[in-house]
Amino acid sequence: MPTQIRQASPQDAVQIADIANRLIRDTLFTFTTQERHPEEIASRLRSNPPPFLVAQIDERVMGFATYGPFRNGPGYRHTQEHSIQLLPAAQGRGLGRALMQQLEERARAQDVHVLVAGISSANPKAVAFHSALGFRHAGLMPQVGRKWDQWLDLILMQKQL
Repeated sequence: MPTQIRQASPQDAVQIADIANRLIRDTLFTFTTQERHPEEIASRLRSNPPPFLVAQIDERVMGFATYGPFRNGPGYRHTQEHSIQLLPAAQGRGLGRALMQQLEERARAQDVHVLVAGISSANPKAVAFHSALGFRHAGLMPQVGRKWDQWLDLILMQKQL
């Protein structure tokens, strides 16, 4: 099964929402509790396509990666925060690494100097994944997230491109 990494299109919105919503509903990996709507994702991809990549095997989107502003203001324009999400079946197959490599290439081409990862303390595999890709620990914000009546720490990691 050949894997394809490509720019997401509005037609991918349902599969992207399914991946994101599984993590929102079933894990503490994201602090959000509001599910994503395919229409919102499709609109975002149509209006001003951000760097938003999908990993696809055959016709199935197995994961995605994107980035956006880290903080508001022109002083932060060269720093972006990314998100990468994979289906469980996609983990351990190199898809996350392939997504991140291409996302980093696009970021460099857009004059991004630093990518930031905000990782839930409930997701130690994400810390190991980012460490293996050259991200370094940049900070810990204790108990800034709350989900399912639990306080969660936010681990910040960053990589200079």
